Amino acid sequence: MDYLGYLYALLIAAGGVIGYLKAGSMMSLVMGLLFGSLAGLGAYRSSISKEQYVLGLVVSLAMFARFGQSFYQTGKMMPGGVVMICSLVMVLRYGARAIL
Repeated sequence: MDYLGYLYALLIAAGGVIGYLKAGSMMSLVMGLLFGSLAGLGAYRSSISKEQYVLGLVVSLAMFARFGQSFYQTGKMMPGGVVMICSLVMVLRYGARAIL
């Protein structure tokens, strides 16, 4: 069971909801729920078979790129730095499955 993947998916979805509640950003809500759902599906697929890591890896890479850029531009840990670090952990985790 890919508990870390499910936790990551929850973080992404919750971040979208929080972005909507705090700033009224509909885009945060939609993208957070979309990418959170895709990350959850990736975790589910990874739980079924260790070889099905690609969706989780792609979602993690996309989130790392998006929030890495945000962190680089603003220097703020919330939310850019936190999501960037969590995404990097997931990229390394799923990437290790590709190599090993």
